[in-house]
Amino acid sequence: MLSRLVIHDVVLIEKLSLPLEKGLNVFTGETGAGKSIVLDALGLALGGRGDAALVRAGAAQASVAAEFHLEDNHKAFVLAEEQGLDAENPVILRRVIGKDGKSRAFFNDQPIGVGLLRKFGESLLEVHGQFDTHGLFNTSLHRELLDAFARLESLHSKTATACREWKEAVEKAREAEAARDRAKNEEDYLRAAVLELQDLAPEPGEADSLADKRTELQHREKILEALAVATQLMDGERGAVSSLSQAGRAVARVSDKSPGIPEILSAIDRALNEASEASLQLSRFSASLDSRADGLQAIEERLFALRAAARKHNVQIDQLPEVLGNLSARLALLTNEGEQVGKRAEDAARARHAYIKLAEDLSAKRKAAAVKLEREVNRELPPLKLERAAFFIDIANLSEEQWTEDGMDRITFLASTNAGSPPGPLHKIASGGELSRFMLALKTALAAADPVPVLVFDEVDTGIGGAIASAVGERLGRLAEEVQILVVTHSPQVAARGSHHLRVVKRAKAGKTITEVEVLDAAARREEIARMLAGTIVTEAARKAADSLLLDLPGSSAKQNKRKACL
Repeated sequence: MLSRLVIHDVVLIEKLSLPLEKGLNVFTGETGAGKSIVLDALGLALGGRGDAALVRAGAAQASVAAEFHLEDNHKAFVLAEEQGLDAENPVILRRVIGKDGKSRAFFNDQPIGVGLLRKFGESLLEVHGQFDTHGLFNTSLHRELLDAFARLESLHSKTATACREWKEAVEKAREAEAARDRAKNEEDYLRAAVLELQDLAPEPGEADSLADKRTELQHREKILEALAVATQLMDGERGAVSSLSQAGRAVARVSDKSPGIPEILSAIDRALNEASEASLQLSRFSASLDSRADGLQAIEERLFALRAAARKHNVQIDQLPEVLGNLSARLALLTNEGEQVGKRAEDAARARHAYIKLAEDLSAKRKAAAVKLEREVNRELPPLKLERAAFFIDIANLSEEQWTEDGMDRITFLASTNAGSPPGPLHKIASGGELSRFMLALKTALAAADPVPVLVFDEVDTGIGGAIASAVGERLGRLAEEVQILVVTHSPQVAARGSHHLRVVKRAKAGKTITEVEVLDAAARREEIARMLAGTIVTEAARKAADSLLLDLPGSSAKQNKRKACL
């Protein structure tokens, strides 16, 4: 709800802090007192058009702040979170306009753009008047309102999820087809490239291994010379193996002469074994190196081929096995393309069928709810002196290209104000005071479904009186049980329905004319309603008529007090 409106230096208003309450808040006052200024200021705080002309003469700037207390799940909090704004109750929307016309906007004292301020305002409050009506005139909201009226939020959410899954499946099918088409276009290249790399058979780490072997072979002569010297020293007549063997035999002859001799003999045997093994490895390595006398050329040719392939594919040599794998996978698409593309197509078809089933169910429930909503709105029209008017809901089937997460329907609220005339958009059919009363009928029927918590009706009673004004007041009172209502009225029947009464007055102060707003107690309220009935001079008859209006209200305190007195 809107709990307070604070206005500084707007046109004729110097400083106002207006407390507002739940239920029906009525604003009354003589013509020209400044009621429209209050509404203009409220609109300014909610992102309405700003103008330097709104700044009070002599003031540097005008400012308006609207304070709201909202339910925890209100979409204003969702919007704030999306925008990275800190949000908690109370939510305060503030607007400042300087004499130069420059405007600043704030959400809970955090600076924001006017466009974002307008979005917050649209989620919090709607104004319905003769010349400023929106909300239900926005056709993009009609689907949302009908779904809320029919309690279809859960089914709509499932339909939206199915739509997203369908679109994703279609996209995957398209990607599979595109990949297949690309593969077909590259088939000759792929087959040649894969065959070439398969023949080359590159292995991970092969380049480093070949480089090491090449280095070894480049120093073959030096290595063989060194190995020959080592072999001579190991296996020659006076080599290590022969010397160790002779040493072992010499020590063995005296092994029983001393307890320490066997240990020495064991050490000599070990050394002899190691020397023999080293000699064997020298022989084998020399033979191997000697057998690879022509290997250097083969290694050079292999490295050359690997480098050429790497340049061709613009990669490092070690990446060639990965390139072969990727090219083989792309080529494999040509082999199993029918299976892959067919599977994706089947997935998309199943997802489409699931979406259609949910969307058709949603559409059927919408059509049933539309009949009910039409009936409820049309029942509200005659008492509001709109007996020749009619309300319609058009549910048009969209082509498949237009199907969305909201379903396969386009929903539009239409109206006709004369019997036999074709229905059309609300704002083009109704005019003047009819607009506000038509919106009142709609709002009454949609009270529990409409997500906007505050409604403003500007002179909804224009051009009517008597029983019609009473009917307007009764519906405003009923609607105020669901949402907070602010109504600017000249009708005593409507004013008497208010649970909170504010009077707008114009006064002279220090040689200046200012607009003020008074919160009326029971006595002042009775006097104001009597003034609205009588005009300039308030008579006792007018006061009694005011009492009658107040007493006739269901649950009124005056009525209850009178009954208690009678008892």
